[in-house]
Amino acid sequence: MPRAVVRPSPEGPASVGLLIGGLLAVALAAWAIVFWAPKASADSRADAVLATPVDTSAFHDHWSQGRAEITSYELEQARYGELHPGHAVLIFVTEDFSREKHVKLDAPQRAGADRVPVLKLNATRKFNTGVYPYSVMTSIFTPVDGSGTLKVSTSVQEWCGHVYSQLNRAESGFRIEQRSYFESEGDAQLDHPGFELEDDLWTRLRLNPQSLPTGSFSMLPSSLHLRLKHLPWQAVAAIGEHLPADERGLVAYRLTYPSQSRSLTIRYSPAHPHEIEGWQESAGGLTTRAVKKERLMLDYWSRNRLEDAGLRERLGL
Repeated sequence: MPRAVVRPSPEGPASVGLLIGGLLAVALAAWAIVFWAPKASADSRADAVLATPVDTSAFHDHWSQGRAEITSYELEQARYGELHPGHAVLIFVTEDFSREKHVKLDAPQRAGADRVPVLKLNATRKFNTGVYPYSVMTSIFTPVDGSGTLKVSTSVQEWCGHVYSQLNRAESGFRIEQRSYFESEGDAQLDHPGFELEDDLWTRLRLNPQSLPTGSFSMLPSSLHLRLKHLPWQAVAAIGEHLPADERGLVAYRLTYPSQSRSLTIRYSPAHPHEIEGWQESAGGLTTRAVKKERLMLDYWSRNRLEDAGLRERLGL
């Protein structure tokens, strides 16, 4: 039986991740039945298929080793009608989450049924627009047992000010909070019925690409796109499709919003754990592109000494 994993927290005391092999196997088995089967929906799912269950040992070997997967990307970010150079980083890691409070548990061993293992993604982008910089981060928390994503938060900082939004799963859909320095947005809180989330495509892809929606459906565009374009929290018609392998053996998932003339294509490895090699987002005649530079499995939260700075050089940051 696999040993319990001790994973120190970057923000607080050490957190013991009790991802014991037996419980993991039960969770993944339930996932195969509940999550991988096509879901009943009013939206058409033209290409919905059953997925081959992930190998439990492979899942445990990659995601339960007490380290995060960190991948750096060369970035060309579309903004203000131009492409701006920068870099992006995707940090994937499993951790113990509170199903009720939607926060990382300080003592998961005492949480009981409130504890839910999640795959967390912290996605960052940094780029300059003329004289002033942008710093962007989106965090996504998706349970590994296949139940719906619990939380998405996004912050955008630049010299004019900053904007923060948070989406939490609720009984009747989602609860959304927004904080902005723009008068037209300001402070807002609203409830919204359930819909597909563009933001959690990234975590769902890593867990099982065949869980991604295909055919025609309604989807909430990414929280970053909504904030940069100052758009309302409104789901719109979308089309999803899986693309065949390219000359490098990479496959892709493409999302298209016909009414917005916008598309997102994520290229990834077809084999578990489905590493993301790059993506492109086309809108308004410009295409944001990200291409992988380096990937490390790293307990970054304990690498906070001056002597650890060389790891940033290895990531090309």
